[in-house]
Amino acid sequence: MSDVVTDNPARNRFELTVEGITAHIDYERTPGRIVMVHTIVPDALGGKGVGSRLVKGALDMVRAEGLKLVPKCPFVAAYIEKHPEYRDLVG
Repeated sequence: MSDVVTDNPARNRFELTVEGITAHIDYERTPGRIVMVHTIVPDALGGKGVGSRLVKGALDMVRAEGLKLVPKCPFVAAYIEKHPEYRDLVG
């Protein structure tokens, strides 16, 4: 199972493809900041941990870029609450 999260700037989203199906997080970028707006995990991937792997990969990319995060998406916000090692990204 692949855990490779990619950034698709043409579509303003982070993507994770599993079993040929793509889950994604829509985002908006401003200088130095990224707003994660909405997470979409297709029903066929539900219950497999895909959403959590997608968020983790996206947050790791945000950290690597040195961006601050605004987690408007409730799923992303809940993930950060459960994983305090990512709270420093919020700003």
